[in-house]
Amino acid sequence: MEDNRIIKVFLDNDLKPFASFAPPVKIVLDTTKIPEGKHSLKIVAKSSNNIEGIREIPFVVRNGPEITVVGLKENETVDSQVPITINAYGSETKDFFVIRGSETPKAVPAWVWALLISFFAFGLFYLIMYWSPDLYKSFF
Repeated sequence: MEDNRIIKVFLDNDLKPFASFAPPVKIVLDTTKIPEGKHSLKIVAKSSNNIEGIREIPFVVRNGPEITVVGLKENETVDSQVPITINAYGSETKDFFVIRGSETPKAVPAWVWALLISFFAFGLFYLIMYWSPDLYKSFF
């Protein structure tokens, strides 16, 4: 019996497949040759009865450094002067770790400040309410 099963792999909307295999197959997708941004991998498979199946997998390529921006969000309305912090870090340094610039500084969340103030306020309340020399007599 002739085995005419085949898998064709297309990138984005290309009409010509960049790879064609007999199943099963393992491949390595080299994203360094693909431009950064949104892409889709289209896999077309034919069974031994010439029945075709299609699967599309969207993915995003980011080979360059990760860029974070603090202080400005997408589609945000701003006025006056806006302080912005920009950081970029990647994984291309394999032999040493760069500490400076590895983390994006962010403000302490408001709930942490509220929790801290509540804790100290309760401590102060307890100290004022129960500070009495009569309660702290020595046993000696």
